[in-house]
Amino acid sequence: MGTLLNVITIIVGGVLGTFFGDQLPERVRTTVVAGLGLFTTAYGASLFLKSENTLIVVISVLIGALLGEWWQIEEGLKNLGGWLERVLSHGRDRTAESQARFIRGFLTASLVFVIGPMAILGSIQDGLTGDYSTLGVKAILDGFAALAFASSLGVGVIFSFVVILVYQGGITLLAAQMQNFFSTSMMNEMSAVGGVLLLGIGMGSLLELKKIRTGNFLPALAVAPLLVWLLQVLGVTLP
Repeated sequence: MGTLLNVITIIVGGVLGTFFGDQLPERVRTTVVAGLGLFTTAYGASLFLKSENTLIVVISVLIGALLGEWWQIEEGLKNLGGWLERVLSHGRDRTAESQARFIRGFLTASLVFVIGPMAILGSIQDGLTGDYSTLGVKAILDGFAALAFASSLGVGVIFSFVVILVYQGGITLLAAQMQNFFSTSMMNEMSAVGGVLLLGIGMGSLLELKKIRTGNFLPALAVAPLLVWLLQVLGVTLP
């Protein structure tokens, strides 16, 4: 459901942006993005409050950050985006302006919508619990982004929904197969860690208060449930 909602908002935003986007003042776009940033920050805080033990969240975030910086995940995601653009654009007739504009719009929108912690976190939550609220927030963000992209890059932005459908839908279906492994405590701590990541997105990317390499915190989403499982196996209770 979350991925389908995301697809719908991208299509609607892309259509509106294609036909009416250039009539939207820049100050309005800026204010809307700021509003979305405030909401994302507040929503991330609400997810963090689901934690049953904040010490697990802190340890998970720190271990995840160390792993992310070691593996340079944020840089890897950027490189992946650049590689995909080069591969998909290879051999195209760059002298055909309309064709080049379509490809550029499709690639730009696809990479922005797919590469990010919210897409992964939201898809996992949707698959494990059926809770698509995170993907709902992402859908709203992507809808406005699609409007902005389409106003300058054209109709190609709309067709990025195909990538979203395959990518996020695939993660959701994979996560659904792991429901038997995840306990309620594991899901709560993973959601709390996801809330911390959403705080990073809200403050770093949307509100632009401070540059945060949120992608490097992605391993924390896996560390949290594994840490809960390990503590349960060992019979250890953290204060």
